[in-house]
Amino acid sequence: MRTREALEQIEALTLAPYAMRSAASRGRQYPEPEAAYRTAFQRDRERVLHTTAFRRLKSKTQVFVVTEGDYYRTRITHTLEVAQIARTIARALGANEDLVEGICLAHDLGHPPFGHAGERTLDALMQAYGGFDHNAQSFRIVTELERRYPDFPGLNLTYEFREGLLKHHDGAPNPNLPPEYQPMLHATLEAQIAAFADELAYNAHDLDDGLQAGLVRYEDVKALAWWQRASQAAGLRPDEPLTEVARHRVIRRLINGLVTDLLTESSRRIDALLRACGGQVSVDDVRRWPTPLIGYPPETEQMNRALKQFLYAHMYTHPRTQQMAAQAEQVLSDLFAAYLRRPEQLPESARARLDELPLPRVVCDYIAGMTDRFALRAHAELIGRA
Repeated sequence: MRTREALEQIEALTLAPYAMRSAASRGRQYPEPEAAYRTAFQRDRERVLHTTAFRRLKSKTQVFVVTEGDYYRTRITHTLEVAQIARTIARALGANEDLVEGICLAHDLGHPPFGHAGERTLDALMQAYGGFDHNAQSFRIVTELERRYPDFPGLNLTYEFREGLLKHHDGAPNPNLPPEYQPMLHATLEAQIAAFADELAYNAHDLDDGLQAGLVRYEDVKALAWWQRASQAAGLRPDEPLTEVARHRVIRRLINGLVTDLLTESSRRIDALLRACGGQVSVDDVRRWPTPLIGYPPETEQMNRALKQFLYAHMYTHPRTQQMAAQAEQVLSDLFAAYLRRPEQLPESARARLDELPLPRVVCDYIAGMTDRFALRAHAELIGRA
């Protein structure tokens, strides 16, 4: 049997010098005995998998509300796809796959029902009380809101895991972060990988779902430089109709091209770091390097930006998407007002937290934890009784 110590030794021998090793973690907020046959980051990852918040992702919107159909990606399928892409990148660069995967699995725990439309609504409703951001909510879930252990709130994850969630956007310095997370330094390489894998996955897969749903027209997407490159790599002729199998072929090539370009450019940046440090590089050198080590070359960044702009213009602002967003705004606004007006309608578990937090934040936390279907059902029950 491989003990934790044996697994840590494998990391020491096989990971790149700039990778974050489990044995070098700054530890947990609340002291705990180490696991016998799991590293600290493996334990973090598995604690996330067992949370209520993770299970709820199966019925939360990615782009399409879950009532739109079973084919489209939900927040949990997106999360799993992000983790798969991130593991591939981490493995190729010699980074710590367990830490990368754990951050990916937790990065969207704080998303409310109805995707970004739900997030915008809650943020507007909470402007007088500190606003709402799903990344910050993910951090609060793993540090406060999940109550699974008698000795501490949250999951008591390692410092590096918590840092990765706080610096999820791109790992860049953020002066608004708590001082203990070194706000003016970059995140670990693993956290940077997780952030890029997230963006890569939702760009490619939102395009896939948009084509499947008919929100994105094939005639329009063919003008994209990325699509032309990916379809050529897939062997798709310009005059060939876009069958389901052909669409899958092109999306695979799109993802493969993005990952390949990311690895090529990131390797170039890491080589520059290694040369600057004389080969004796550490995780602290990664944090202090002037720019992120994970990224695309300029040409790919430009094509990727064009893809994001295309999705915004043709999909995220499509009348059907806007209709779903309007429904989300109405449902969440009505629920927020109803619970503020009559907090006794909140479940006991939520009411118990009124001694710790103001009512609007308790209501926001409760609504943010809902799935799409639960929010729709709660709205029908509460507004029906009003």
